[in-house]
Amino acid sequence: IFGPVQCIFSFKSQQEAIERANSSRYGLVSAVFTASIDRALSVSAALETGTVWINCYNALHVQTPFGGYKMSGNGRELGEYALAEYSEVKAVTIKLRETLRPLTPPDVD
Repeated sequence: IFGPVQCIFSFKSQQEAIERANSSRYGLVSAVFTASIDRALSVSAALETGTVWINCYNALHVQTPFGGYKMSGNGRELGEYALAEYSEVKAVTIKLRETLRPLTPPDVD
């Protein structure tokens, strides 16, 4: 199947719902529908998906990074996180001579 799939199951505990959701090989998006913001935040933190929508679904914004966990992708699209795919981080360390006088640039003709 390729495309949106919505699975609705009953569960006996919050932990059972989290374990069932995380048992998938995929982890693109998930949604939590609840009246309790505490429950929504604790469940969203435990879910192994790149995006968690709370009391909504398919809410996409260009500034929000999009991508999945596990077999649902590598990296992120959209937002400033997407720029990491096009850049490399480099550390440059220079040991300057030990002197108290300021360094002056060389004479340029």
